[in-house]
Amino acid sequence: MRINQMKEYGFYRGINLGGWLSQCDYSEERLNGFITEEDFVKIASWGLDHVRVPVDYNILENPDGTICESGFARLTWAHAQCLKNGLKLVIDLHKTAGFSFDDYGEDEHGFFESEAYQERFYRLWEALARGFGSCPESIAFELLNEVTDASYIDAWNRIVRTCIARIRLYAPETLILVGSYHNNSALTVGALDAPYDDRVVYNMHCYEPLVFTHQGAYWTDAIDPAKRIPFAQAGIDEAYFEELFSGAIAKAEQEHTGLYCGEYGCINLISPEDTLAWLRTIHAVYERYAIARCVWNYKELDFGLSDARLDGVREELLTLL
Repeated sequence: MRINQMKEYGFYRGINLGGWLSQCDYSEERLNGFITEEDFVKIASWGLDHVRVPVDYNILENPDGTICESGFARLTWAHAQCLKNGLKLVIDLHKTAGFSFDDYGEDEHGFFESEAYQERFYRLWEALARGFGSCPESIAFELLNEVTDASYIDAWNRIVRTCIARIRLYAPETLILVGSYHNNSALTVGALDAPYDDRVVYNMHCYEPLVFTHQGAYWTDAIDPAKRIPFAQAGIDEAYFEELFSGAIAKAEQEHTGLYCGEYGCINLISPEDTLAWLRTIHAVYERYAIARCVWNYKELDFGLSDARLDGVREELLTLL
């Protein structure tokens, strides 16, 4: 397969529904009301073709590791809304027992060292495969959001292979997305093993340069929250993203597989005009290489594209996605 594999299957221009089934307080009010039927209608009207739904393991599992039917029902509902509105669905396991990308806000540790946690991960994916593997034309699976430390990559490559083998017993045709360490960095795609089969796609995220896209961020010590950088002074052009993505593109071409950017975007402290400038620049490179993508985020979580701050530029913004 080629880098544009996701485009060939209709997962090309998407948006994340972060903050609904992940990075939330898990209240019934949130789970039942944050995303509604009208949101799927709006997303379809924007001309996008898929949504990525981050979902935490504790939505899908009970505390003892058994399946939580109400959590699966929420994904079934999301899929029904996608089908109703001509959209496709990426199911992204955003947190698993023993691991979260968010070291600041989550107390999840030990996944990469624990066979018990890994077995729980495999069983959860087997359940998802049984539940949704009959719909490969409209659903893709993302095994785990943003592996962090470089020290995890050997274990992660092994876990990926084992997990996909078990998924394939129930979902032989479903597209499966796999990212690398340093939070799905484009620079680390080359550390991934060859794809298990021709329906496995390499996944990256891009918030580069972080000092621009996350300026003012309060949740990471990698950013000075008081510092501001206008786009014109950030040194960002198409050549910057060409170089950033070059290794990932080469790895995907070498392995005859696809490349997908499952998250990218700008914090709401950046002006609408500078947000447009960053999106315009990165999208020129996405289009040049037919890289599928899914912007972060539909609403709130400091990155919302439907939030009022972008009302004056949204029409132009949507032409860039």
